[in-house]
Amino acid sequence: MSKPEVIVYSSSGCPYCEKVKSFLKDRHIDFEERNASIHKEYFDQLKERKIYGTPATLINGKLVLGFQEKKLNKLLGLSDDQVPVLSSAKTETSNANADTIFQAVNENVLDEVYDFVTIGGGPAGASAAVYSARGKLKTLVIDKAPKAGTLAITHKIANYPGVREEVTGLELLTRMQAQAKDFGAEFVRSTVLSVDFSNEIKMIELAEGTIKAKSVFIAVGAKAPSGKIKGEEEYTGRGVSYCSTCDAAFYQDRVVAVVGDNDEAIHEAETLAKYCKTVKLLIPTELKGDVDLSVLENNSNVEIYKRHRVREIIGTDSVEKIVVLTDKKEEQLWDVDGIFLYLGGMMPGTDFLKGAVIRDEEGYCLVDEYLRTNVDGVFAGGDARRTPIKQAVISAADGAIAALSAEQHVNKRSKLRPQYS
Repeated sequence: MSKPEVIVYSSSGCPYCEKVKSFLKDRHIDFEERNASIHKEYFDQLKERKIYGTPATLINGKLVLGFQEKKLNKLLGLSDDQVPVLSSAKTETSNANADTIFQAVNENVLDEVYDFVTIGGGPAGASAAVYSARGKLKTLVIDKAPKAGTLAITHKIANYPGVREEVTGLELLTRMQAQAKDFGAEFVRSTVLSVDFSNEIKMIELAEGTIKAKSVFIAVGAKAPSGKIKGEEEYTGRGVSYCSTCDAAFYQDRVVAVVGDNDEAIHEAETLAKYCKTVKLLIPTELKGDVDLSVLENNSNVEIYKRHRVREIIGTDSVEKIVVLTDKKEEQLWDVDGIFLYLGGMMPGTDFLKGAVIRDEEGYCLVDEYLRTNVDGVFAGGDARRTPIKQAVISAADGAIAALSAEQHVNKRSKLRPQYS
């Protein structure tokens, strides 16, 4: 089979562009990157095609807007979640030349009985790995998409304790993972298909084989709900966007709507207001968390609409209008050039557990104050449990608690042993 011709139009600081590039690199697909932030000719090429967002990927001339894994797989002739396995000689060469944290699953990993396995390598899983590995537990972290989690695709973190400079979410997460690896934790990239927690040694089924563990931490992230606004998918990349860092420049002196009820939506509206003629911020429900609207309220080109929902996105080649349900339950047709969506409703990605542990009606694992599930030796935290608010620092704290609880379980201690030094 001949190599596909792949071109990726990207923007600097675009987390979804990083996801596309990582996807292609992990599958050893060669591609040409065209950064529309740096080169105006690439920016103009997108506008000529009425594409108002990145990433935009051309595979043998066929367009994929945003990060659509199934569509990328289809056009590349790959099955879903397929990552081609290189020969052992090629793998050794690749690892020798790349500073990678996550490795492929090999026979050594499958032969080992780990003290502690964390399913998920985000802030909860990475923090847990730091504590468990430092506590001399044989530790393994499994993650199917290390650069695709909520923290990894966050383009700016400025409130993580002890990190005074602004960093990307991926940079912060990589620091955590590297610290855990320094203490001896192992990291592999794979998808967990199912689990069996019925015996003292827990079994975790991967496509490559079975992982064995004395204790397990369920630290999977959240996934977006399946329901979308009518017209959203059709116009993604053609007026529908999810990242101002990626796409704000396309809307210079234009009118855009921002829809969301969280701090990310407010921050993105502030960024877009620097480019756009008018930013219409629609807040569908009550604001979530400690959100300050004062900066937007004092900005003359920002309009704030509380309890307004978007029912439909309309256009021809690109977004032209949105149907809005107002706070008075009236439908109105608004002219906009683009719409940025930051809607909540994330659900825990715990479907693979089935009945292995008790979960609530939305899929959250039920745990006690030590993050113990109903199964001895199995813990859950981060986005896998219900918390009052989702923050990286809260997930990291969960990881520490879970690891210390696991150390108590594995070493059969009567009390948790904290790590003071």
